[in-house]
Amino acid sequence: MKIGPIEVWPPVVLAPMAGITNAPFRALCREQGAGLFVCEMITTRALVERNPRTLRMVRFAGSESPRSIQLYGVDPDTVGRAVKMIVEEDLADHIDLNFGCPVPKVTKRGGGSALPYKRNLLRRILRAAVANAGPLPVTMKMRKGIDEDHLTYLDAGRIAVEEGVAAIALHARTARQHYGGVADWDAIARLKEAVPEVPVLGNGDIWSADDALRMVAATGCDGVVVGRGCLGRPWLFKDLANAFDGSPERARPTLGEVAAVMARHAEGLTDCFDLERYAVTDFRKHVGWYLKGFTVGSELRRALGTAETLDGLRESLARLEHDQPWPPNTDTPRGKSGERSKVYLPDGWLDDQWDCDVSQDAESDISGG
Repeated sequence: MKIGPIEVWPPVVLAPMAGITNAPFRALCREQGAGLFVCEMITTRALVERNPRTLRMVRFAGSESPRSIQLYGVDPDTVGRAVKMIVEEDLADHIDLNFGCPVPKVTKRGGGSALPYKRNLLRRILRAAVANAGPLPVTMKMRKGIDEDHLTYLDAGRIAVEEGVAAIALHARTARQHYGGVADWDAIARLKEAVPEVPVLGNGDIWSADDALRMVAATGCDGVVVGRGCLGRPWLFKDLANAFDGSPERARPTLGEVAAVMARHAEGLTDCFDLERYAVTDFRKHVGWYLKGFTVGSELRRALGTAETLDGLRESLARLEHDQPWPPNTDTPRGKSGERSKVYLPDGWLDDQWDCDVSQDAESDISGG
């Protein structure tokens, strides 16, 4: 799969996930298999204002290549300035634009998965990004639409191709579905038929490498984007590399091997955040994902989930039954799920799909990523 000048094999992309796909987690995933590994979502306003937290988030390890940044923006001028900054300061090799975030604090201000409904605004943002990207490929990630009555993905895909976007990823759910229900893989096939000029990547309900192969076979998509399926399971990328190379081999680590990765993950976060207690606290959310399916007593789970220091975490990890084999039937949903009763939108957002008005404070409470 080619995304502009970048060759990607296996055709696999790590989805940007807030609070997850920081440098330490990307390193664990990248060492398992090749692909494109995208950092956490970065707001364009925070980047151009040089928010200190944001500048830390766009740091890549020297071994990371290609370097991928996902931008969230609602103002074409600010998006253009952010892309120009990335090019001039050599901050990345690939830029992805977020039009898929479904969380209320984003959609209620007209961003994320709400934005493609405004066709002209979408076009202006894409045009500003591509015009300032120089040799860097610009891609976009989106959802089917706001809800089943307001689908936008086919229009958005055609607009993206017209404006020079190098590839398009579709999370085959609406914003209203959030992370619930079943991903509509048929929509991925329809998008691929509508925009044959560029690679189309499918996203949604890939819990195993075999799911990825089934998606490609069922939809004709050029590659896959993996998000929640790799939570607590960076070795999924080894499975994906094997699967796309035709190998039936799958990673099945013992609990001891999982524990070793957990320790490395926490240590990496400490180096990233420069504050041990904060890093270990941040790591706690990963504990349940790593231990999914394993037999671990409630007291030990509690100790791992409340650790405050690396030494305390290591002591609890040492108490795990290290020779316990990989549990069966764990290629199942992980992470947040569930549908929303409604999508929060700006007042009057659905009245006119062509206007370009966006609130000036659309990014005010998500500055810093």
